[in-house]
Amino acid sequence: MSGEILINVTPNETRVALVENGVLQEVYIERARKRGLVGNIYMGRVSRVLPGMQAAFIEAGLDRTAFLHASDIAQDGDEIKSITELVHEGQSIMVQVIKDPIGTKGARLTTQISIPSRNLVFMPFSEHIGVSTKIEDEQERNRLKEIMQEIADSSEHKGYILRTAAESVTQEDIRADVEFLQRMWHDIQESSTTIAPESIVHEDFPLAMRVMRDLVTPDIEKVRIDSRESHSSAVKFAKKLIPEVEGRIEYYPGERPIFDIYSIEDEIQKALDNKVQLKSGGYLIIDQTEAMTTIDVNTGAFVGHRTLEETIFKTNLEAAQSIAHHLRLRNLGGIIIIDFIDMQDEEHKRQVLRALEKYLDRDHAKCNISTVSSLGLVEMTRKRTRESLEQVLCESCPTCNGRGTLKTAESVCYEIFRELLREARQFEAHQFLVLASQEVVDLLLDEESNSVAELETFIGIPIKFQVESLYTQEQYDVVLM
Repeated sequence: MSGEILINVTPNETRVALVENGVLQEVYIERARKRGLVGNIYMGRVSRVLPGMQAAFIEAGLDRTAFLHASDIAQDGDEIKSITELVHEGQSIMVQVIKDPIGTKGARLTTQISIPSRNLVFMPFSEHIGVSTKIEDEQERNRLKEIMQEIADSSEHKGYILRTAAESVTQEDIRADVEFLQRMWHDIQESSTTIAPESIVHEDFPLAMRVMRDLVTPDIEKVRIDSRESHSSAVKFAKKLIPEVEGRIEYYPGERPIFDIYSIEDEIQKALDNKVQLKSGGYLIIDQTEAMTTIDVNTGAFVGHRTLEETIFKTNLEAAQSIAHHLRLRNLGGIIIIDFIDMQDEEHKRQVLRALEKYLDRDHAKCNISTVSSLGLVEMTRKRTRESLEQVLCESCPTCNGRGTLKTAESVCYEIFRELLREARQFEAHQFLVLASQEVVDLLLDEESNSVAELETFIGIPIKFQVESLYTQEQYDVVLM
């Protein structure tokens, strides 16, 4: 598996594309006016304690009040205490963002601070030493644990997790990371004693640096950056923290935009559509809502060459690969329901599920998949820490308010008739003026003209119509004259 990371930098926005074997897999976007908050550390103030939810709301100087659950508060022992025993209103508390604000929800916080470096995650309030589950070789896991234990024994703090990038690194590299993390934690502690509540104590690295720290694996052959200034910063960052990556960082001076190399702009546009075409002729329908994401698999124009069951099986196998790809590309998180085409053969069901699990193995986000239900549905979850691609790039339609549908012009006409009857019974008027959209007024004056004439006779009041070009199809006003 060969990969590249392309970084496009403009004054207002940084965009990162992770490309594997020439195919766009993940997109990260950070805007100067709305930087991600995950990893940032704040001095917060407890504004409200909610015993019924075992949680507290924290003011941390963010746009919205943040949320802290009792299970995310550092405690002694395994038993989780009541939230009222852990915090009280008005208390100052150091917190870290573990989930960005999404939709109407505020950020989610923890007091169990963790600070990542290239090879390690440092946890100052823990004494646990762990190794990433993605390092599968048992001998290597034991080697890393022994190195880490030896370093931790002579250190003030003992809580560390060895990241996937730590595989095969030397003891000197790990020790250098520990020293860097200890210095950073000392600075954070010092700042926290002088800073006012509801202020930021420590801000995580900008997107370009975070990507190099977290995503550059041995599979990544090049990191190309189209900004000379950002390239220079990235090289300095790599020299200090990840020297093995320095030689792979390139400045891209080409006249052709860097995202055009692999048609990334086109792929981003396609990732905003709810319909995904499969090569076989089948297709997916992906619907993202606040509650969950649903994915429907259809055979479409694919008729196959053998039996119907074989056609369905092949479509579902292709869909499993495409679904795994789009979950990463669109960064869809939370509850995901996949409606594969119904299969009768139990072995086919198992193979489709195994294929989905295999394709999700390379996903950086944690995924949990259930079995295929009696209705042919696969329920799964994917960890959500930041907004999806659609939430970053799009907003709800102001006409339908995100519903995706509008009342028909006919429905609005009948609403207007009911409103006119209501107004005629309540008020004395010489004339009614109805303000509505072009489509509604056209319908009232054409197909519904007889109904309008009958209503005028019934209420004994003339009705006039006026087009308001700024009104949506559902908007109207009835004015008494």
